Amino acid sequence: MTLMVDVLDEDGFGSADLVLFALPGVGDVGKNAVELLNEANEATPIARFIHPGLTPLARLDEDGLLAPPHLVVKRIELEGGASILTITGRGQPSESFQQYDFTTELLKHLSDSGVKEIIVLAGLMSAPDVKEVFAVATSSPHRVNLEERGIDVRRDQPSGGAIGMSALMASLAPMFGLSSVCAMATTVGASGDVHASIRLLKFLYDGWNLDVRLPEDATSALLAKLNELAPNASTDHVRELMEEPDAFYI
Repeated sequence: MTLMVDVLDEDGFGSADLVLFALPGVGDVGKNAVELLNEANEATPIARFIHPGLTPLARLDEDGLLAPPHLVVKRIELEGGASILTITGRGQPSESFQQYDFTTELLKHLSDSGVKEIIVLAGLMSAPDVKEVFAVATSSPHRVNLEERGIDVRRDQPSGGAIGMSALMASLAPMFGLSSVCAMATTVGASGDVHASIRLLKFLYDGWNLDVRLPEDATSALLAKLNELAPNASTDHVRELMEEPDAFYI
């Protein structure tokens, strides 16, 4: 199969060493985290990764143009001329061989573009009273490096393993010369768990010293997400749900 790259910005991948990758999943924790970070930092779309394994559903983009199914790459500019990249999308191939093909082609492209490290963002189903964030390493040397920096790296979670393109992106990256880690926040699995997404972003901000702007708070982000999910619900009812963050987990 063939990975097609639709370049949107001639500056391309620039001097980005780090990629944040997330797809829809448990609680959409990783995907929401990436989207919140993109919005807070006015990320610039630079490319679309198009693969024949994606569901052939073309959608209208932000400019009202019909766009092919894709994963979008955005660049967040940092002070000093550096940048980080984010990659996310609406879905992934349904067949395992297509996921392998898309992942390996994507990793090769990132490696050739000078990327050094990939952080895969995801959610982990857990009880409502468990609110943890941790990392899962994919190589012993990188795990040692993370632990020396004081990052919570687990060796017993996720106990059931990981599945899909996100799992492949993290676990196959070392074969392409890339450091990789899966950063996970626990969630009850409800759609759009913004509180878990915010916890995940703070974990990355502290552990990787990311020079980025974080979303101001979870309340406004959650309000927007709930209004998106239930546009006809009254604002008072939505705000009532958010008065106590734990209400989201009931």
